[in-house]
Amino acid sequence: MKNKKIKTIKFPLAITFIIVIFAFSCKSEKKEKIGISSEEKIAEYTNPLDVEFGDPYILDNGDGYFYMYGTGGGAKDGFATYSSTDLVDWKFEGQVYQGNTETSWNLKSFWAPEVYKIDAKYYLFYSADKKDNPTNELETFSIGVAVSDSPTGPFSDLKNEPLFEPGYPIIDANVFHDDDGKYYLYYSRACYKHPVESEIADWAKREGLYEEIEESWVYGVELAPDFKSVIGEPVLLLRPPKTMDDKNAEWESRSVTSKEINRRWTEGSFTFKHGGNYYIMYSANHYAGPNYAVGYATSEHPLGPYTKAENNPVLEKNVEKEGNVTGTGHNMVLFLENGKMYAVYHGRTKQTGSERVVFMDEMEILPDGKLVVHGPTTEPRLHPLSK
Repeated sequence: MKNKKIKTIKFPLAITFIIVIFAFSCKSEKKEKIGISSEEKIAEYTNPLDVEFGDPYILDNGDGYFYMYGTGGGAKDGFATYSSTDLVDWKFEGQVYQGNTETSWNLKSFWAPEVYKIDAKYYLFYSADKKDNPTNELETFSIGVAVSDSPTGPFSDLKNEPLFEPGYPIIDANVFHDDDGKYYLYYSRACYKHPVESEIADWAKREGLYEEIEESWVYGVELAPDFKSVIGEPVLLLRPPKTMDDKNAEWESRSVTSKEINRRWTEGSFTFKHGGNYYIMYSANHYAGPNYAVGYATSEHPLGPYTKAENNPVLEKNVEKEGNVTGTGHNMVLFLENGKMYAVYHGRTKQTGSERVVFMDEMEILPDGKLVVHGPTTEPRLHPLSK
């Protein structure tokens, strides 16, 4: 049997071009339907961001630019900033505030800056050790306020002294502007020389670990409109649990129970309002250790009383879940025009070692009021500015 000769059909060049275009369009349409379009692949980001900051804070300037401030990040005796238009790629803008000068009230330990844009001015709230130290204390942390006409500085102190003196060292200033126009300052009393009686302290002493346990507590107070003073007396809002059967006692005491240090922190707070309720997020455990983690509490008033959530912690290390992130804490919340909320915080990975780097993970408030942070992540995520 002879082989049949296959007859080929020759199309005109124009028709061939149309067939190719149609086939490509069908293939592209299929990609769109299953969610793997080239545009979606481009619109991704991966944690950690390429910024070595502790205590990160992002300012949305309202003109398409974002500015990130934090502890360290290339600044000496002060603070620097990075700028971005997409929240993923950041440009170093240099130092914006210089402390420890001949005339400044502050000396060292420049921590936790937050910058707020108010009436075309930029206000920098920060923590630092003060020079005035007649009793030679190891920690003299105080809160200062500086102002500038630009998010990139230079910032100058509103007054050459701390904002106020509560009688104990304080850190981690956070400012909340309520619907009625009032401003509130939230801060943390440092652990220094603050031993507190609790069942955890009793346990640690019985175990021969520590003779005493020092604690830091979060306070709130109304701010004067010019940001140069406070109104009224500070109110205690949050502290570590007193009893071991408290639902938040285990995770807030890990620095003690893991024999890391004789301190329990409640610090790095961030307050916002949602659905008529006030949410205050806070960090517990040693900032330099793996157990640093984030919880939250809610209230019907900016100055409490606050009730801690039962689903705490909402952000913690993931190494027990085959991840490589530890030391997650000191967060702020970034509210975007597309309706998304992001927890911005610092953490560490096996690759970054002891350096604190910046993470940004989406968070949400569920219909029942429960706050959830979808992190920590290190795998690609949809770009935060995606619709």
